[in-house]
Amino acid sequence: MHLALLDAAKAIATPDRGATLRELAEHACVGVSVARYMVAAMAKHGALEIVRTRRVPYRNRPVAEYAIPLPVEQNQVSGGWALGAAMASWRGQVHSASAMDAA
Repeated sequence: MHLALLDAAKAIATPDRGATLRELAEHACVGVSVARYMVAAMAKHGALEIVRTRRVPYRNRPVAEYAIPLPVEQNQVSGGWALGAAMASWRGQVHSASAMDAA
């Protein structure tokens, strides 16, 4: 079911519009309750992401639109890398300062 829902997200989602939970369930040929559980887990683990919300006639509140996350480009700096670089430079400064104190 996981793969069927991913295939449905690839097939339905466009740059202007994502797929709702019902659209994913219908395209993947799974029940809405199963899709609700699976899509929530997939969103939690990063396989799908909520890209926007949309008003639909069958619900009073806006529904989430899901899409497959875009891959991170190699030249794009991530927060984890920047934090690691900052910690490495700080560690190097502390190490060199203690070496200067010992001398």
